[in-house]
Amino acid sequence: MGFFDLFKNKQKKQDAEKYRIGMEKTRKGSMSKLKKLFSSHNEITDELFDELEEIFVMADIGVETVVKFIDQLKDDVRVKHITSAKDLQPIIVDKMFDIYLKGEIVDSNLRYNPSGITVFLFVGVNGVGKTTTIAKVCYKLMKEGHKVLIAAGDTFRAGATEQLQVWGGRLKAKVVSKEEGSDPSSVIYDAIAAAKAEGYDVVLCDTAGRLQTKINLMKELEKIKKVISREVPGAPQDTLLVIDATTGQNGLNQAKAFIEATDVSGIVLTKLDGTAKGGIVLAIREKYSIPIKFVCLGETLDDIDYFDLEKYVYGLFAEMIDEE
Repeated sequence: MGFFDLFKNKQKKQDAEKYRIGMEKTRKGSMSKLKKLFSSHNEITDELFDELEEIFVMADIGVETVVKFIDQLKDDVRVKHITSAKDLQPIIVDKMFDIYLKGEIVDSNLRYNPSGITVFLFVGVNGVGKTTTIAKVCYKLMKEGHKVLIAAGDTFRAGATEQLQVWGGRLKAKVVSKEEGSDPSSVIYDAIAAAKAEGYDVVLCDTAGRLQTKINLMKELEKIKKVISREVPGAPQDTLLVIDATTGQNGLNQAKAFIEATDVSGIVLTKLDGTAKGGIVLAIREKYSIPIKFVCLGETLDDIDYFDLEKYVYGLFAEMIDEE
């Protein structure tokens, strides 16, 4: 069963509604030209492929990824047996899965400690929504039945600790913090000690979004991870890199330092609802081979979802799929 057939199921569409609504800017922006493209081309030509390439580059899928995608599309055996441009649509959608999966089984689930406290470490540049993301993840995990504690480990940015304390008050979640300028590792040590003493099962750790050089960043993160792994063997279970979807390729460049500095195991993509270039998901996966674990599709606490590839692809192509 192809992807188009999958979403003929009414329940499947309802389950993906948040993605359809959240990715409307992308469909009305960079992807809006698709419908016009297929209605203006009766046959499959080189010109059609060139225009497809331009649309996907504008959607921020990334030049290298798009070139590879178009080459694979041209070589697909199914393309060689069709003549109508419209018949290309379901093949394009199916090939989007190939870009993300890359022939692998991609585990987008959070990793939990089976025998003790689970520690999730959050990294990312200032301004990407890291503090709010931690609050959203905390809220989601609390609703799932976890007892969650937050470690305010970004002691360098003015106001970072206060922001988390405000969120902690709203969520009725414990926040462990120290005064601005304190050693971040000592904050996280205290947080884990409190989690052990008070029966918490998940600790969410904030970290600094900017240090003077990449070397400083690497040293700080190495120190934090050393403290975590010493106090909880095998932790952190996930190191989650927060990226702002609205910054597109610039966001990928900013993220590079963190990927080089630490063992990032998952991506949290914020503000996906605020960009017309939602193809950034595919660019991240192609460039760094790191799975997306969460996407933020709005501003409220509930507007965070575990990443679902099928729902995401439906969010990109909803009108095209529904029309079929």
